[in-house]
Amino acid sequence: MHTVAIGEAQASERGKLSMSEEEIARLPEHLQEVLESASFRASQRSGQFLKYIVEQTLAGHLESLKERVIGMELFGRSSTYDTGEDAIVRVTASDVRKRLHQHYDKYGAASEFHIGLPPGSYIPVITHREPLPASTNGSNHNGNGDHSVDQTETALEPGTEIVPLETVHPLDSAIPNSISESQPARSKDLRYLIPATVILLLIFAVSGMIAWNRYSLVQETPRTSLLWSAFFRSPHPTQVIMSDPNLAEIEGFTGYQLSASDYANHNYIPDSVKLTPEVEYFCRVILRGDKVAAVDAPIAVYIGQMALAASRVLNVHAARSIRVEDLASDNNFVFLGSPRTNPWSLLFSDQLDFRFDLDQKTKTEFFRNVHPRPNEASTYLPTAPGWATGRSFATVALVKNRDQIGDVLLIAGETGEGTDAAGRLLADETRLNATLKSCGVSGFGSVQHWQLLLQLNAMAGAPSNVDVVACHLLDHPQGQ
Repeated sequence: MHTVAIGEAQASERGKLSMSEEEIARLPEHLQEVLESASFRASQRSGQFLKYIVEQTLAGHLESLKERVIGMELFGRSSTYDTGEDAIVRVTASDVRKRLHQHYDKYGAASEFHIGLPPGSYIPVITHREPLPASTNGSNHNGNGDHSVDQTETALEPGTEIVPLETVHPLDSAIPNSISESQPARSKDLRYLIPATVILLLIFAVSGMIAWNRYSLVQETPRTSLLWSAFFRSPHPTQVIMSDPNLAEIEGFTGYQLSASDYANHNYIPDSVKLTPEVEYFCRVILRGDKVAAVDAPIAVYIGQMALAASRVLNVHAARSIRVEDLASDNNFVFLGSPRTNPWSLLFSDQLDFRFDLDQKTKTEFFRNVHPRPNEASTYLPTAPGWATGRSFATVALVKNRDQIGDVLLIAGETGEGTDAAGRLLADETRLNATLKSCGVSGFGSVQHWQLLLQLNAMAGAPSNVDVVACHLLDHPQGQ
């Protein structure tokens, strides 16, 4: 499988087509098929938009895939037009995303290519893959229009719905639909799949008991909470994406922090040729199956309780089980963990005032304040790495899922103790409401977006003395 890189928000997330010349030569034919499909025939504007961004990508002109440039080149706007007042590019991009989903929902299983458009970006994600034989299309169709990946590669990757509030799996496209239909030659994978599933269920059962004691549940909380009343305002499901602690283990051996594009392309060990065979083998052993961070599970259970009280559907997924195309929906999303363990959060970092950064010398994450206010520091450095004693920081932020209806909740610490502390603050509704009110968040009108920076003391894996050191409203005027 080959893709174009995924993010416009950060230049480092951009990439190039890595297809063969033969595959690239066949792509225009696929594009024409998409444009002539029922999903695009009804909208000439959306068809022109899709054709433009794909052709610019193939030509390597990624600098042309910016809102103002597209408005000028495709829609005839002047070079000084106000993109804040004239949203034609954003509106058309949103329509293109929906039409692509419609198209691949019907034809995705038999398609050699897949074109996606990530939220908040105008750079398409173009994926090449081998289409399924006609005889297997029915059994491998996942309901989203995409065929499932080879079970021998995904049998150990749990992306299942852990909190089964409804039998809907909008993001579980990488999971075989029917284990019973697997080929006999792959039956040996079940020896690993079944224990892995049992272990995950056991983890969540234990985490549920922990969460019940750690996070108090009040049935009326979603209605009175400034966070949950806004977050669950949308009737769409909420998707909780848990962190991938395997990445931090691998980084310890390779010294390389994954980008969002590497992670989306399943390139978990970049520049593996620079590693010794022993280190590369050990890294691949670590990658077998999905693990969940111990601090994530109780937080996910608590959010599930809130969703249940608000009569909303909640699905929980391992970070490796989703794709960038899955984010282009009107669902709400919760991302647990910092970019070091959940690279998907990088796609939203440009909206934050307090952003994760990495000290290359010590390989320690810290917060950089890109919009410092009076008496605020420009950097917030921890003095305690994981499972040590000292000071650390964490964040809770509510941001937009750009070009979509839903919102995104980010919960992350510089260490696991920080993520734990952020989760505990979420459950302290009285304190959280008072903090958000003092920040200027109101329970009326449109959803407001904000970010909290927390400072905590850590000792042997446990957080204490959690203080809110800053609260910022994030709906900055365009360009700030």
